[in-house]
Amino acid sequence: MGNWKIATATAAALICATSTALAQNYPTRPVQFVIGFSPGGPSDVMARIITKRMSEIIGQRMPVDNRPGAAGAIAAQYVARAAPDGYTVMLGTNAALVINPNLQKNLGYDPIKDFGYVTMIGQQPDVLYVHPSVPAKSFKEFLELAKAQPGKIAYGSGGNGTPAHISGEFLKKRANIDLQHVPFKGTGPSLQNVVAGQIPSAFNPPAPLIPHIKRGAIRPLAVTSIKRAGALPDVPTIAEHGFSGFDTKNWHCLVVPANTPKPIMDALRKALHETLQDPDVKQQLNDLGVDLNPGTSEEMVEVVKQELPMWAEIIKETGVRIE
Repeated sequence: MGNWKIATATAAALICATSTALAQNYPTRPVQFVIGFSPGGPSDVMARIITKRMSEIIGQRMPVDNRPGAAGAIAAQYVARAAPDGYTVMLGTNAALVINPNLQKNLGYDPIKDFGYVTMIGQQPDVLYVHPSVPAKSFKEFLELAKAQPGKIAYGSGGNGTPAHISGEFLKKRANIDLQHVPFKGTGPSLQNVVAGQIPSAFNPPAPLIPHIKRGAIRPLAVTSIKRAGALPDVPTIAEHGFSGFDTKNWHCLVVPANTPKPIMDALRKALHETLQDPDVKQQLNDLGVDLNPGTSEEMVEVVKQELPMWAEIIKETGVRIE
Protein backbone atom coordinates (compact mmCIF):
# COMPACT_ATOMS: atom_id res chain seq x y z
CA MET A 1 0.00 0.00 0.00
CA GLY A 2 1.39 3.42 -0.97
CA ASN A 3 2.20 6.01 1.66
CA TRP A 4 -0.74 8.21 0.61
CA LYS A 5 -3.15 5.28 1.01
CA ILE A 6 -1.77 4.52 4.44
CA ALA A 7 -2.10 8.18 5.43
CA THR A 8 -5.68 8.33 4.13
CA ALA A 9 -6.67 5.15 5.95
CA THR A 10 -5.02 6.40 9.14
CA ALA A 11 -6.82 9.75 8.92
CA ALA A 12 -10.17 8.02 8.34
CA ALA A 13 -9.57 5.76 11.33
CA LEU A 14 -8.72 8.77 13.51
CA ILE A 15 -11.86 10.61 12.41
CA CYS A 16 -14.00 7.56 13.15
CA ALA A 17 -12.36 7.08 16.54
CA THR A 18 -12.79 10.76 17.39
CA SER A 19 -16.48 10.72 16.38
CA THR A 20 -17.09 7.61 18.46
CA ALA A 21 -15.36 9.17 21.47
CA LEU A 22 -17.41 12.34 21.07
CA ALA A 23 -20.65 10.35 20.97
CA GLN A 24 -19.68 8.31 24.04
CA ASN A 25 -19.12 11.49 26.04
CA TYR A 26 -21.90 13.51 24.42
CA PRO A 27 -23.36 15.72 25.72
CA THR A 28 -21.10 17.33 28.29
CA ARG A 29 -22.85 20.72 28.30
CA PRO A 30 -26.30 22.19 27.51
CA VAL A 31 -27.70 21.63 24.02
CA GLN A 32 -29.23 24.72 22.39
CA PHE A 33 -32.68 23.95 20.95
CA VAL A 34 -33.49 26.53 18.27
CA ILE A 35 -36.97 27.23 16.94
CA GLY A 36 -37.94 29.74 14.27
CA PHE A 37 -41.13 31.04 15.85
CA SER A 38 -42.25 33.21 18.76
CA PRO A 39 -42.87 31.99 22.32
CA GLY A 40 -46.36 30.63 22.87
CA GLY A 41 -46.97 29.45 19.31
CA PRO A 42 -47.52 25.80 18.29
CA SER A 43 -43.85 25.14 17.52
CA ASP A 44 -42.74 26.73 20.79
CA VAL A 45 -45.21 24.69 22.83
CA MET A 46 -44.09 21.49 21.10
CA ALA A 47 -40.43 22.33 21.67
CA ARG A 48 -40.92 22.85 25.39
CA ILE A 49 -42.80 19.57 25.80
CA ILE A 50 -40.03 17.70 23.99
CA THR A 51 -37.06 19.40 25.63
CA LYS A 52 -38.39 18.91 29.15
CA ARG A 53 -38.28 15.11 28.82
CA MET A 54 -35.37 14.90 26.37
CA SER A 55 -33.10 16.89 28.68
CA GLU A 56 -33.77 14.34 31.43
CA ILE A 57 -32.80 11.52 29.08
CA ILE A 58 -29.53 13.08 27.87
CA GLY A 59 -28.62 14.48 31.28
CA GLN A 60 -28.13 18.06 30.10
CA ARG A 61 -30.33 21.14 29.87
CA MET A 62 -31.87 21.96 26.49
CA PRO A 63 -32.68 25.68 26.62
CA VAL A 64 -35.15 26.79 23.94
CA ASP A 65 -33.80 29.60 21.76
CA ASN A 66 -36.59 31.46 19.91
CA ARG A 67 -35.36 33.11 16.70
CA PRO A 68 -38.59 34.12 14.93
CA GLY A 69 -38.88 35.64 11.50
CA ALA A 70 -39.28 34.87 7.80
CA ALA A 71 -41.31 31.69 8.40
CA GLY A 72 -38.39 30.01 10.17
CA ALA A 73 -35.65 31.17 7.78
CA ILE A 74 -33.78 33.24 10.37
CA ALA A 75 -33.44 30.25 12.70
CA ALA A 76 -32.45 27.98 9.82
CA GLN A 77 -29.73 30.40 8.71
CA TYR A 78 -28.34 30.45 12.23
CA VAL A 79 -28.28 26.66 12.58
CA ALA A 80 -26.81 26.13 9.10
CA ARG A 81 -23.79 28.20 10.18
CA ALA A 82 -23.42 26.68 13.66
CA ALA A 83 -20.63 24.30 14.64
CA PRO A 84 -21.51 20.68 13.72
CA ASP A 85 -20.84 19.37 17.22
CA GLY A 86 -24.32 18.39 18.41
CA TYR A 87 -24.74 21.38 20.70
CA THR A 88 -27.02 23.30 18.32
CA VAL A 89 -30.17 21.55 17.15
CA MET A 90 -33.32 22.91 15.52
CA LEU A 91 -36.98 22.07 15.46
CA GLY A 92 -37.19 22.01 11.67
CA THR A 93 -40.43 22.74 9.83
CA ASN A 94 -41.61 22.33 6.29
CA ALA A 95 -42.07 26.12 6.19
CA ALA A 96 -38.34 26.63 6.68
CA LEU A 97 -37.02 23.60 4.81
CA VAL A 98 -39.20 23.02 1.74
CA ILE A 99 -41.45 26.08 1.36
CA ASN A 100 -38.98 28.93 1.92
CA PRO A 101 -36.53 27.55 -0.66
CA ASN A 102 -39.33 27.81 -3.23
CA LEU A 103 -40.34 31.33 -2.22
CA GLN A 104 -37.20 33.23 -1.34
CA LYS A 105 -34.08 34.01 -3.34
CA ASN A 106 -30.72 34.26 -1.59
CA LEU A 107 -32.12 32.34 1.34
CA GLY A 108 -28.76 31.85 3.01
CA TYR A 109 -29.00 28.08 3.31
CA ASP A 110 -29.52 24.99 1.19
CA PRO A 111 -32.09 22.56 2.66
CA ILE A 112 -30.18 19.50 1.45
CA LYS A 113 -26.52 20.50 1.78
CA ASP A 114 -26.58 22.55 4.99
CA PHE A 115 -28.41 20.26 7.41
CA GLY A 116 -28.28 16.81 8.90
CA TYR A 117 -31.75 15.33 9.37
CA VAL A 118 -32.06 13.40 12.62
CA THR A 119 -35.69 12.24 12.45
CA MET A 120 -39.27 13.21 11.71
CA ILE A 121 -41.26 14.13 14.83
CA GLY A 122 -44.80 14.42 13.56
CA GLN A 123 -47.34 16.08 11.32
CA GLN A 124 -50.42 18.24 11.70
CA PRO A 125 -52.76 19.93 9.24
CA ASP A 126 -53.99 23.47 9.17
CA VAL A 127 -57.61 23.97 10.16
CA LEU A 128 -60.03 26.25 8.35
CA TYR A 129 -62.21 27.74 11.07
CA VAL A 130 -64.66 30.62 11.43
CA HIS A 131 -66.15 32.89 14.06
CA PRO A 132 -69.58 31.64 15.28
CA SER A 133 -71.26 34.68 13.71
CA VAL A 134 -70.35 33.39 10.23
CA PRO A 135 -73.50 31.75 8.84
CA ALA A 136 -71.60 28.85 7.25
CA LYS A 137 -72.00 25.74 9.39
CA SER A 138 -69.99 23.46 7.07
CA PHE A 139 -67.17 23.62 4.57
CA LYS A 140 -69.65 23.37 1.71
CA GLU A 141 -71.64 26.30 3.08
CA PHE A 142 -68.42 28.31 3.48
CA LEU A 143 -67.64 27.84 -0.23
CA GLU A 144 -71.17 28.87 -1.14
CA LEU A 145 -70.85 31.97 1.07
CA ALA A 146 -67.51 32.89 -0.49
CA LYS A 147 -68.92 32.54 -4.00
CA ALA A 148 -71.89 34.72 -3.07
CA GLN A 149 -69.60 37.42 -1.64
CA PRO A 150 -66.49 37.48 -3.86
CA GLY A 151 -63.59 39.36 -2.32
CA LYS A 152 -65.47 40.22 0.88
CA ILE A 153 -64.47 37.33 3.17
CA ALA A 154 -61.07 37.56 4.82
CA TYR A 155 -58.95 34.73 6.17
CA GLY A 156 -56.05 35.10 8.56
CA SER A 157 -52.78 33.18 8.77
CA GLY A 158 -49.60 33.20 10.82
CA GLY A 159 -47.79 35.13 8.10
CA ASN A 160 -46.89 35.35 4.44
CA GLY A 161 -45.37 32.16 3.06
CA THR A 162 -46.54 29.93 5.90
CA PRO A 163 -48.36 26.65 5.11
CA ALA A 164 -51.54 28.30 6.41
CA HIS A 165 -51.22 31.15 3.90
CA ILE A 166 -50.55 28.75 1.05
CA SER A 167 -53.48 26.57 2.16
CA GLY A 168 -55.79 29.54 1.78
CA GLU A 169 -54.45 30.45 -1.63
CA PHE A 170 -54.57 26.80 -2.72
CA LEU A 171 -58.24 26.63 -1.73
CA LYS A 172 -58.97 29.86 -3.60
CA LYS A 173 -57.45 28.41 -6.75
CA ARG A 174 -59.03 24.97 -6.53
CA ALA A 175 -62.50 26.18 -5.50
CA ASN A 176 -62.46 29.25 -7.74
CA ILE A 177 -63.34 31.61 -4.89
CA ASP A 178 -62.00 35.03 -3.93
CA LEU A 179 -60.85 35.41 -0.31
CA GLN A 180 -58.75 38.22 1.14
CA HIS A 181 -55.58 37.16 2.95
CA VAL A 182 -54.71 38.92 6.22
CA PRO A 183 -51.22 37.94 7.44
CA PHE A 184 -50.40 38.15 11.14
CA LYS A 185 -47.14 37.78 13.01
CA GLY A 186 -47.84 34.28 14.25
CA THR A 187 -50.71 31.90 14.89
CA GLY A 188 -51.67 33.56 18.19
CA PRO A 189 -52.61 36.96 16.76
CA SER A 190 -54.46 35.32 13.88
CA LEU A 191 -56.52 33.21 16.28
CA GLN A 192 -57.19 36.13 18.62
CA ASN A 193 -58.59 38.22 15.78
CA VAL A 194 -61.04 35.47 14.79
CA VAL A 195 -62.11 34.89 18.41
CA ALA A 196 -62.69 38.64 18.77
CA GLY A 197 -64.70 38.73 15.55
CA GLN A 198 -62.26 41.11 13.84
CA ILE A 199 -61.90 38.74 10.89
CA PRO A 200 -64.35 35.95 9.97
CA SER A 201 -61.98 33.04 9.30
CA ALA A 202 -58.43 31.73 9.37
CA PHE A 203 -56.19 28.79 8.61
CA ASN A 204 -54.00 27.72 11.56
CA PRO A 205 -52.56 24.54 13.12
CA PRO A 206 -54.89 22.80 15.60
CA ALA A 207 -52.81 23.10 18.79
CA PRO A 208 -53.99 26.53 20.01
CA LEU A 209 -57.45 26.16 18.46
CA ILE A 210 -58.68 23.14 20.41
CA PRO A 211 -59.60 24.93 23.69
CA HIS A 212 -61.50 27.57 21.73
CA ILE A 213 -63.27 24.90 19.65
CA LYS A 214 -64.36 23.09 22.84
CA ARG A 215 -65.90 26.23 24.32
CA GLY A 216 -67.59 27.21 21.06
CA ALA A 217 -65.56 30.37 20.44
CA ILE A 218 -64.66 29.20 16.93
CA ARG A 219 -66.12 26.64 14.52
CA PRO A 220 -63.81 24.26 12.59
CA LEU A 221 -64.93 23.50 9.04
CA ALA A 222 -62.16 21.41 7.47
CA VAL A 223 -58.52 20.32 7.73
CA THR A 224 -55.93 20.59 4.99
CA SER A 225 -54.32 17.14 5.21
CA ILE A 226 -55.32 14.04 3.22
CA LYS A 227 -56.20 12.21 6.44
CA ARG A 228 -58.31 13.59 9.24
CA ALA A 229 -56.43 14.92 12.27
CA GLY A 230 -56.28 12.61 15.27
CA ALA A 231 -57.16 15.48 17.60
CA LEU A 232 -60.19 16.52 15.47
CA PRO A 233 -61.57 13.25 14.08
CA ASP A 234 -65.01 14.71 13.35
CA VAL A 235 -63.66 17.52 11.18
CA PRO A 236 -63.57 16.50 7.49
CA THR A 237 -60.68 17.09 5.12
CA ILE A 238 -60.86 19.46 2.17
CA ALA A 239 -59.91 16.50 -0.03
CA GLU A 240 -63.08 14.69 1.11
CA HIS A 241 -65.12 17.43 -0.53
CA GLY A 242 -63.86 16.56 -3.99
CA PHE A 243 -60.55 18.44 -3.99
CA SER A 244 -58.30 15.44 -4.61
CA GLY A 245 -54.64 15.89 -3.76
CA PHE A 246 -55.29 18.79 -1.41
CA ASP A 247 -52.60 18.14 1.21
CA THR A 248 -50.84 21.11 2.81
CA LYS A 249 -50.05 19.74 6.25
CA ASN A 250 -47.29 20.97 8.53
CA TRP A 251 -44.49 18.80 9.85
CA HIS A 252 -41.71 19.08 12.41
CA CYS A 253 -38.38 17.28 12.52
CA LEU A 254 -35.09 17.45 14.40
CA VAL A 255 -32.25 19.06 12.43
CA VAL A 256 -28.55 19.65 13.07
CA PRO A 257 -25.84 21.44 11.05
CA ALA A 258 -24.40 19.45 8.16
CA ASN A 259 -21.36 17.30 8.98
CA THR A 260 -22.47 16.64 12.54
CA PRO A 261 -20.86 13.25 13.35
CA LYS A 262 -23.18 10.31 12.75
CA PRO A 263 -22.71 8.86 16.27
CA ILE A 264 -23.95 12.16 17.73
CA MET A 265 -26.93 12.20 15.36
CA ASP A 266 -27.69 8.61 16.36
CA ALA A 267 -27.54 9.59 20.05
CA LEU A 268 -29.95 12.48 19.45
CA ARG A 269 -32.31 10.25 17.47
CA LYS A 270 -32.32 7.61 20.19
CA ALA A 271 -33.05 10.21 22.88
CA LEU A 272 -35.83 11.82 20.84
CA HIS A 273 -37.45 8.48 20.01
CA GLU A 274 -37.42 7.59 23.72
CA THR A 275 -38.93 11.00 24.48
CA LEU A 276 -41.76 10.46 22.00
CA GLN A 277 -42.53 7.07 23.52
CA ASP A 278 -43.09 8.60 26.95
CA PRO A 279 -46.85 8.33 27.69
CA ASP A 280 -47.12 11.89 29.05
CA VAL A 281 -45.26 13.37 26.08
CA LYS A 282 -47.36 11.37 23.61
CA GLN A 283 -50.58 12.54 25.26
CA GLN A 284 -49.51 16.18 25.35
CA LEU A 285 -48.48 16.16 21.69
CA ASN A 286 -51.62 14.29 20.65
CA ASP A 287 -53.66 16.92 22.51
CA LEU A 288 -51.91 19.52 20.36
CA GLY A 289 -53.08 17.76 17.23
CA VAL A 290 -49.68 16.30 16.35
CA ASP A 291 -49.73 12.86 14.72
CA LEU A 292 -46.35 11.41 15.73
CA ASN A 293 -44.33 9.75 12.99
CA PRO A 294 -40.67 9.33 14.05
CA GLY A 295 -38.35 7.40 11.75
CA THR A 296 -34.83 7.27 10.37
CA SER A 297 -32.53 9.98 9.08
CA GLU A 298 -32.75 8.55 5.57
CA GLU A 299 -36.55 8.65 5.63
CA MET A 300 -36.50 12.29 6.70
CA VAL A 301 -34.13 13.23 3.89
CA GLU A 302 -36.49 11.55 1.40
CA VAL A 303 -39.42 13.58 2.73
CA VAL A 304 -37.50 16.80 2.08
CA LYS A 305 -36.43 15.70 -1.41
CA GLN A 306 -40.01 14.72 -2.31
CA GLU A 307 -41.70 17.81 -0.91
CA LEU A 308 -39.40 20.43 -2.43
CA PRO A 309 -40.88 19.85 -5.92
CA MET A 310 -44.36 19.25 -4.50
CA TRP A 311 -44.47 22.68 -2.85
CA ALA A 312 -42.89 24.21 -5.94
CA GLU A 313 -45.92 23.05 -7.94
CA ILE A 314 -48.40 24.31 -5.34
CA ILE A 315 -46.67 27.69 -5.15
CA LYS A 316 -46.61 27.93 -8.93
CA GLU A 317 -50.31 27.08 -9.13
CA THR A 318 -51.33 29.58 -6.44
CA GLY A 319 -48.97 32.35 -7.49
CA VAL A 320 -47.91 33.01 -3.89
CA ARG A 321 -45.06 35.49 -3.61
CA ILE A 322 -43.14 37.09 -0.74
CA GLU A 323 -42.16 40.67 -1.40
